[in-house]
Amino acid sequence: MNTHVKPSKLVKGATGDWEIIVGMEVHAQVTSRAKLFSGASTEFGGEPNSHVSLIDAAMPGMLPVINAECVAQAVRTGLGLKAQINLTSVFDRKNYFYPDLPQGYQISQYKSPIVGEGEVIVDVSPTEQIRVGIERLHLEQDAGKSLHDQSATESLVDLNRSGVALMEIVSKPDLRSADEARAYVSKLRTIMRYLGTCDGNMEQGSLRADVNVSVRRPGDPLGTRCEIKNVNSIRFIGQAIEAEARRQIGIIEDGGVIEQETRLFDPTRGETRSMRSKEEAHDYRYFPDPDLLPLHLDQSYIETLAADLPELPDEKRARFIKDYALPPYDAGVLVADRESADFFESVAKGRDAKLAANWVINELFGRLNKEGQGIATSPVSAEQLAAIIDLISDGTISGKIAKDVFEIVWSEGGDPRALVESRGMKQVTDTGAIEAAIDQIIASNPDKVAQAQQKPTMLGWFVGQAMKATGGKANPQAVNTLLKAKLGI
Repeated sequence: MNTHVKPSKLVKGATGDWEIIVGMEVHAQVTSRAKLFSGASTEFGGEPNSHVSLIDAAMPGMLPVINAECVAQAVRTGLGLKAQINLTSVFDRKNYFYPDLPQGYQISQYKSPIVGEGEVIVDVSPTEQIRVGIERLHLEQDAGKSLHDQSATESLVDLNRSGVALMEIVSKPDLRSADEARAYVSKLRTIMRYLGTCDGNMEQGSLRADVNVSVRRPGDPLGTRCEIKNVNSIRFIGQAIEAEARRQIGIIEDGGVIEQETRLFDPTRGETRSMRSKEEAHDYRYFPDPDLLPLHLDQSYIETLAADLPELPDEKRARFIKDYALPPYDAGVLVADRESADFFESVAKGRDAKLAANWVINELFGRLNKEGQGIATSPVSAEQLAAIIDLISDGTISGKIAKDVFEIVWSEGGDPRALVESRGMKQVTDTGAIEAAIDQIIASNPDKVAQAQQKPTMLGWFVGQAMKATGGKANPQAVNTLLKAKLGI
């Protein structure tokens, strides 16, 4: 994969350059109404311990039953990652003690996961694309939550999340910088949102990442890695990688060695700190769960799920570039989420796609970002924006007036055509009226006329004056043509 690292990705230490190696384990909560092995609700934000079945609470004699929808969601995600789907997979018990893990083990998959190797193509910047290998995707159940800040003397346990289905997506150590890691998680989240397999809401904990970081001299073997647990925002992922890489470089340059361990990232202090030395797989005493049979899927089931997948972001981007003749950057921005892509297609249908993309990206997205809103809550609908573009295309309004119309529609709503009509915002195409304004400007500025005849670039000044004189409503084409004729340029 990423065998040769660009010099720009290297980090300068006191004794020379270092390369950062990052691998990620992303925990994505499966979009499903019930948990992985019980019928309890997965809804976010219920009263503590209100979404807990007897299975989730690990009452004696309770047997898990696999949720078929969670299996389908894992397969869909695997297909979206262009990965090998394993027709046989096994659920294992991963044994460890924690107060919010009532069974005393987590049901996970170890040697035989449901999804094998795949890959993701990631746009790190408009000019740089990388391929990141996927090692595996396995299904497992989430633990509950220990709360230490509700009481001075006690820790409380909320089991609402206990048993919720997670997909753990493990990447190969192919990432070489914080930027690459951030772009990778964004792309994974986009793919899963398109598929409808994980909502990607990091603030609700439905997407979290364990980040493995090591450093080495370029060309050397891999260094010892440390794992930063449960990072819950894309921004923090980038900060955690940079802080941990700096820490490791400092230790090695001072003659120390890196201990393999699990660490936590503290965003307020911008540093990682030790949690515990890293366990090995044998410490968890993995063994196949005796209550669950191996999961056998047949090829026709996989093919049925594959046939129903939506168009994914990479395919959609390629189609936008081909069918709408959009630059790759614009296409990438538009497909970053499914709603934006659908919105753009509604606006662009039968219109100048480049003009539609400019309005959607620059005017609409720009304004939504500024107001901290998303496309779902846009005050300007696709129909209204399409109407504004039609008014520009048929010469009723200029691009400049269109911005005023957009502003009115954003604040007050309404039909753009009716607004232009009722507020007298139409572009003046009557050459008689434009000519009168131009004659007036030429008569008042004989010195500028002489300059323009010597230096045709002065024409812009006259265009500006004519637009001002007509309140910005003159058709710029007509103004240009008339001025050239009158000034003999």
